[in-house]
Amino acid sequence: MRILYVTTVSSTMSFFTDHIMMLLELGHTVDFACNVTKPVNPKLTMRGCKVYDVSFSRSPFDKANYHGYTQLKGIIQKGQYDVIHTHTPIASALVRVACRRNKDIKVIYTAHGFHFYKGASWLNWLFYYPVEKWLSRYTDVLITINKEDYERAKRSFKAGRIEYVPGVGVDVEKYGSVVVDRKAKRKELGLAEDDFVLVSTGELNDNKNHKTVIHAVNRLNNPSVKYLICGQGPLRNELLNLVQELGLEHQVMLLGYRTDVIEINHIADVFVFPSFREGLSVALMEAMACGLPVVCSDIRGNRDLIEDGKGWCLVEPKDVAGFAQSIKSLSENSALSKRMGQHDVVRVRDVDTSIVLRRVKDIYKNVSKQTDVC
Repeated sequence: MRILYVTTVSSTMSFFTDHIMMLLELGHTVDFACNVTKPVNPKLTMRGCKVYDVSFSRSPFDKANYHGYTQLKGIIQKGQYDVIHTHTPIASALVRVACRRNKDIKVIYTAHGFHFYKGASWLNWLFYYPVEKWLSRYTDVLITINKEDYERAKRSFKAGRIEYVPGVGVDVEKYGSVVVDRKAKRKELGLAEDDFVLVSTGELNDNKNHKTVIHAVNRLNNPSVKYLICGQGPLRNELLNLVQELGLEHQVMLLGYRTDVIEINHIADVFVFPSFREGLSVALMEAMACGLPVVCSDIRGNRDLIEDGKGWCLVEPKDVAGFAQSIKSLSENSALSKRMGQHDVVRVRDVDTSIVLRRVKDIYKNVSKQTDVC
């Protein structure tokens, strides 16, 4: 089959490399359409995948999306694709509008966490819910990545088929088998051997909610607790100012973009993840695969992965005291912390990449039968 992968921005494509390589190995042709903000993995382009630069914007109100829609329609018409697999809200909306009258193209939409969910603002429900409900009728396969979204889609949407696939998966063996010189790595990062190290990975934005953990560290009033934040984003200066205001310059470290997140996970003691909204977090799965106990927000997606009291604590996103108490409990009980980390490794095997790829492969097999193209 000829397949077009569509996302709003090219950086998202990195999450689907294993999926696309599987499709190529099965003999399919795969091209990409996205706003090329970062180069697509050369591993894919070297296999003959074409990359179409489309002027998508993440903002639904940006006029650039009209031009992007026009570009997309031209790519679809010329490419003679059998399947379009679309990701991210804006690109996926435009794809389904573009294909709504073309019965020869099968549309697969992976929803990486609906913007409407239990606890979401009424504005999100007012805007995103009716749009997704209307567009579902132009979706041959709707893939949801967490259980809350799956149940809602089954109840309310009119897609041809609705599937549950737990995210993009994680290579548990790869992340668990990394060997790190703990003493040397901590020294490199300016950490002492006896520091109790927290780590978060994610963009520095409001949704990731790093401020809650920073305030929790301040509440603990323990200079041996260190908090490493891996990621970059628009709130960097604001977070730095907060750290300075609280006098935590020697405890909270904004490390920026890192290529050694796996190593950092292996020298940390706890993964903290206070997001307000997630679909099914890759960063969380990676931390679990590294054997880290987790303190995270009690939200959709996280609840699919973390069993409270086993993989450790689920806390309300704004509960500074709750995060502080959970961190304190783990810092005072190394045996408990180790047991929780071991449980996480077992739990995350349910979303190993191999399992996810098998589910995606089965979906494509069914779509292939519908297109009469093998």
